Amino acid sequence: MITFQRVAKAAGKHLTRTLLAARKALGARANRGCPACGQAVVGFFRYGDNAEWGCPNCGASPRERLMNHLIAGHVLTVPEQGAVLHMAPNEGSLVRRFSAAADYTPADLDPGRYPVPNMRRVDLMALDASDRYDLFYASHVMEHVPDDHAVLRNIHRALKPGGEAWLIVPLWDKPTEDGSFDMPPRERERRFGQWDHVRQYGPDFADRIRAAGFDLEEIDAGAIDADTRHYHALDDRLFRARKPLTTGAR
Repeated sequence: MITFQRVAKAAGKHLTRTLLAARKALGARANRGCPACGQAVVGFFRYGDNAEWGCPNCGASPRERLMNHLIAGHVLTVPEQGAVLHMAPNEGSLVRRFSAAADYTPADLDPGRYPVPNMRRVDLMALDASDRYDLFYASHVMEHVPDDHAVLRNIHRALKPGGEAWLIVPLWDKPTEDGSFDMPPRERERRFGQWDHVRQYGPDFADRIRAAGFDLEEIDAGAIDADTRHYHALDDRLFRARKPLTTGAR
């Protein structure tokens, strides 16, 4: 669905990306770096309200750069001998990292949208696996699902004991506001920032994760040292949910 908001964001992205390319051509110093592609860059391009959203070389978003920084720094570990379910795999650097796992499943409700080999169709509302995966990753997915409480329970069941779900969602500083697909698309865009979103998450997303049975660690880019955060233009917050080794019946 084409909306004025999306057109305006795309125009700003194109303009600032063009300006960065011009600065590079004119010999501007590349004194920033992207942890997703490993390239030095002169800066990052704007998208929406974020003036340093994307890498001009590979297009990586702040959340993609954050994930690469955390994995490269061994804060997070991809289970190379394990099973990984990667939802909505539109971040190329993370496809490369996660596909190193022995059992890698890239998946989406609409798998044809992604140029990734061996895509599977997975409906998180109907996910019925049990103790199957070592790692589940979903970035900006949960705000699209009709019932996130049910999906979190499904993810919990699908993970092996000790397995982790790495979740990133759009956040504001107010309590989570829920809607539904019964709302008109324009109303969803107005309230939740995008026509295909059915909620806007707040910090209380953590409570929903814990209610599904997870232990939780929140990793915020703001806690990373200022020089590193500036160099990579890191932003966003990762909800690192872990299924306990011993769980009660659910």
